[in-house]
Amino acid sequence: MLETIGFLELNSIAKGVEAADLILKTAEVDLIFAKAGCPGEYYILFTGEVAAVKASLDAGAAIGGNHTVDSCVIPRVHPQVIKAINLAAEPGTPGAIGVMEFFSVTASVYAADAAVKAADLIDVRLGSGIGGKSFVVLTGEVAAVREAIECGIHTENAEGMEVSHVVIPNPRKEIFDSLL
Repeated sequence: MLETIGFLELNSIAKGVEAADLILKTAEVDLIFAKAGCPGEYYILFTGEVAAVKASLDAGAAIGGNHTVDSCVIPRVHPQVIKAINLAAEPGTPGAIGVMEFFSVTASVYAADAAVKAADLIDVRLGSGIGGKSFVVLTGEVAAVREAIECGIHTENAEGMEVSHVVIPNPRKEIFDSLL
């Protein structure tokens, strides 16, 4: 069971690899993934006890220096967020689709966690690799999606990073399929 996640976003692949190595050497944490993204960014997601995650994230961000774009520690992360990041969930047919778009992947992680904690949703997906921006796709009943979007875009750590958001009731199947 994941208790706490750490996420580090850098704008240098070389520094990202170095930071990932230091993160794993600093404290007892488990790597979920470390990978390059577009445009030349590097994302590191890891888990462990709160203190270990914080110590590792601080070390990774320090070695990343001015290449560190953003970072976060989320205690008690909702399991759907990890499934969304790994694209591991199979959604059902939604009553609505909600999309939150951000200038950073880190903001999307915060918003996704706040959204799934706020409402009973069918699915959450995170998209990245789009010029450094990212988006969260939520599906479920219209009221739940609206509530989740409001909580996601107004979470403290995502405010100011939002590009746009939308809730689409009764989406066409083609739109639903193209997003997920």
